[in-house]
Amino acid sequence: MTSIEGYEHLGSSIDLFQQGAPPPNHEQWPELYPVGSAIDTVVMRISREHAPAWVRLSIRPEDLQAFRAMCDFCLRPTILSPGGDGLVLDIRSNDGAGATTVIAHRECLAERVSPESVGQQARIRKVGRP
Repeated sequence: MTSIEGYEHLGSSIDLFQQGAPPPNHEQWPELYPVGSAIDTVVMRISREHAPAWVRLSIRPEDLQAFRAMCDFCLRPTILSPGGDGLVLDIRSNDGAGATTVIAHRECLAERVSPESVGQQARIRKVGRP
């Protein structure tokens, strides 16, 4: 279990082992999983299926450098770290509980927006960028 400063009301956890990766040896645990310390993390996924939201975090060094996830449109990796080419879309309904998240390259999403919606395509390519 973890706690996110300023968002203590949300549930959160850190995945201890990446799927398919060898587990760390016990000597590495204090460095990789510092109990009781404030550390930098990357938000991997926010689940809003049930209130309150649940946040899955990563502290793996490669994720802190450039967090990658699969694009739900083209199934290729996209970088979600600042300066990356990926976007995270929260999809919620106004008529009930539940939500889902879609991850996309900017271009994959922009290409799927109607060509007549030029302004929306431009905003997709710009959102979150200076």
